[in-house]
Amino acid sequence: MFASSKLKSIVARIGAARIGAPVLCALALLITPCLSERSNAQQQQQDRSARGVAERMNANTLTVVTGSPSLAYAVFGYDLAAVLNDGDELRILPVISQGAFQNVRDVRYLYGVDIGFAQTNILGHYRRTGEIADVGDKIVYIAKICNEEVHVVTRSNITSLEQLQGRKVNFNTAGSGTQLSARDIFERFGVKVEEVNMRQNDGLEKLKTGEIAATVLTSGKPSEALAGLKADGYRILPVPFIKTLQADYLPSALTHEDYPNLIATGQTVDTIASGTILFAYNWPKNSDRYRRIDKFVKAFFSKISEFQKPPRHPKWQDTNLAAVIPGWKRFEGADDWLKNHREQELAGRRDQFNQFLQERKIAPGRASAISESERNKLFEDFIRWSGAR
Repeated sequence: MFASSKLKSIVARIGAARIGAPVLCALALLITPCLSERSNAQQQQQDRSARGVAERMNANTLTVVTGSPSLAYAVFGYDLAAVLNDGDELRILPVISQGAFQNVRDVRYLYGVDIGFAQTNILGHYRRTGEIADVGDKIVYIAKICNEEVHVVTRSNITSLEQLQGRKVNFNTAGSGTQLSARDIFERFGVKVEEVNMRQNDGLEKLKTGEIAATVLTSGKPSEALAGLKADGYRILPVPFIKTLQADYLPSALTHEDYPNLIATGQTVDTIASGTILFAYNWPKNSDRYRRIDKFVKAFFSKISEFQKPPRHPKWQDTNLAAVIPGWKRFEGADDWLKNHREQELAGRRDQFNQFLQERKIAPGRASAISESERNKLFEDFIRWSGAR
């Protein structure tokens, strides 16, 4: 197109009638290399631009493995993307997965996976069994998100775990965290059931038709998967907190406020829970993958208050970034952020305390000389003063 228009322009200037075919061919040969060089330069510029976009996007994108679409992990992943995504500067890609049990393997072994959600008892399982021999070294936690409750859902005619003896019970999909937890729980209670494996929506449908006797769900309360169930046909069974569960689980309870259609007003159902953590692969500190996770941690920790507001999952309100998981290493970047944050907070509190003393006409130097009882009283007054501001 460009060559044709260029030739027409030249012909118009010197007169088409005076130019023969040989001359036109010569002009075309002169113009074509210039056009070719220009085209190559444009293509190279486009290639450089595309490579730059690709490098920037890949350098700031993290993949997080979550869980089944109807469970809390999937919502957590969506929340991370909704709050933290910042164009090409930071992007979270949530991936639906088989659940916590597989998530640990994915973060440990899959090249493209950076972070994931799992329960603390799953990590304990891998450490005890040796299935991932170096799990204590290669897996580091970023933060404890919440506690995750065990739900054993049955038809209304079943009232205890013992009544499930010999019957079909859905343990969720093979390789999921729920499967491991369900096997663990029924074994410790000495109740032998016929395990079946399917997603929760399928399990609830089979429960409705009577093809199975119960389905086990491990999810932060309230679980959206149970929102449509009513007490006139279904029941959540109690799971007592027995001594053999103490190493890996915590006591918890489900209330009417959690499941108004399943649990009567004023009633609670005892159950157990495990800690849910966000974890990562333990990359070397000077690596690009470490830098990527560190960038995510800074953004996530700095915006934690945004996760604790609607419409985010209610379980974010339980998140304590400083919570320690005994026996496991925290991601070093997360540890550094917490230390710096504590120092900044303490510096801010010192400034507040000095202001408090000035308002009461007590010099900071003299405050150190007062008695212990007076100091305690002064500190209590300071806490009330700072809380009212």
